[in-house]
Amino acid sequence: MKKIILALILLVTLNTSAQTTWKVDKAHSSITFSVSHFMISEVTGNFGKFDITTIANEKFESPSFDVAIDASTINTNQAGRDNHLKSADFFDVAKHANIVFKSTAFKSLEDKKFETTGNITIKGITKEVVFKGKLNGIIEGREGKKKAGLKLTTTIKREDFNVGKGMNPVGKEVFVTINIEMNQQ
Repeated sequence: MKKIILALILLVTLNTSAQTTWKVDKAHSSITFSVSHFMISEVTGNFGKFDITTIANEKFESPSFDVAIDASTINTNQAGRDNHLKSADFFDVAKHANIVFKSTAFKSLEDKKFETTGNITIKGITKEVVFKGKLNGIIEGREGKKKAGLKLTTTIKREDFNVGKGMNPVGKEVFVTINIEMNQQ
């Protein structure tokens, strides 16, 4: 009986130690979005400052994601529109500086694809969202640390977060794409 308990403790310890922290390589990552305008064109943009931390094993299996986006760094290449997006009509960055996502579940699919479910907070409102993702690959980086490349996508209903509520020329669905390169710590 003691051998079984010792084996279980060793197994749990090995499994726990196999988990490692991964940090975003900001120079090789982006968070972009697109939304329709008057249902005839698409406006695209990105966020310039964000942080992503992931806990996963060396094969990047069953990762958990923790994402923080500085909403004041929104950029659509049009200063007037960007200032409007930062206002209380949209993101209200004076009161809600960050957009936050924390994953709560992970589901592996075929061909390195996956779904990660979590809670996203925008403008002080938290809702569940599902990101569809793909692990593009893992390589050996400098100093023996690994690098992982991923792409995640989701659609967010902006009015669920009081972002641009009643702004009819702007599409109600925002398509989000996150391309990230993660560095094992």
